Amino acid sequence: MGRFFLLAILALLATGLACPFARAQQPEAPPKRDPDTEVKPYQPPSPQKSVEIGDYYFRRGKYVAALSRYQEAAKSNPHYPRAYLGLGKAYDKIGLKQKALASYQRYLDELPSTKDALDAKDAQKAVARLEKQLQSQPPGHSKAPAPQAP
Repeated sequence: MGRFFLLAILALLATGLACPFARAQQPEAPPKRDPDTEVKPYQPPSPQKSVEIGDYYFRRGKYVAALSRYQEAAKSNPHYPRAYLGLGKAYDKIGLKQKALASYQRYLDELPSTKDALDAKDAQKAVARLEKQLQSQPPGHSKAPAPQAP
């Protein structure tokens, strides 16, 4: 019986079933990748799409969520005027008047002369209103309400 046991172990070792090192020496084929399940790096949406999503959040009163989308649009295209218009509106709603003013002014700087005339008039009114509010406040005084969670 001992001899049979020894022969069985030798047979297993020879086939590589009992020894993981024997299997490790054999090259393995790389796993096949399915193109549908392959992980791709994150690509943010276009600035236009980010502003569109930001406008959706803004209409629903989720100003912080809208703000992040407008920031994403401005980051991906620093010369996209609608991103700065959205930033101005969102900053204004959450009470960050100085940032709202800077965003509106950047919007007016980036805006082509004949495009979006109605929005430009609204932005100019907002700039005048914010400048007036900021001049009437003492320096370092800000009445910013707590931002709303998205």
